[in-house]
Amino acid sequence: MLKFTQEHEWLKLEGDVATVGITTYAVEQLGDLVFVELPEVGATFSKNDDAATVESVKAASEVYCPLDGEIVEVNPAIVADPSLVNSDAQGAGWFFKLKLKNLGDVDGLLDEAAYKELTA
Repeated sequence: MLKFTQEHEWLKLEGDVATVGITTYAVEQLGDLVFVELPEVGATFSKNDDAATVESVKAASEVYCPLDGEIVEVNPAIVADPSLVNSDAQGAGWFFKLKLKNLGDVDGLLDEAAYKELTA
């Protein structure tokens, strides 16, 4: 199941762990990424905390933690090659995996139809 935030992060849920990245829409707004900084495994974040940083040829931007939780895995491939995010934002370009503190919080996020309406 995919969920989205108004800040253009996507989440793919598997049990109580969410794989998190930025949406194709966000990548299109940023342009070609040249740098990605990811959080440390074991770090805990609250919803809307700055969790990662991306820099593109246009601007630097924060990637927000979509929900409360703990980082259980990061994607080193996008640090080595930020263009992976541009080429496959909602696949190989994922940022981190977040063990959710409260699975019920997912219900407050946007579904795909609501996100498409937001970005139309």
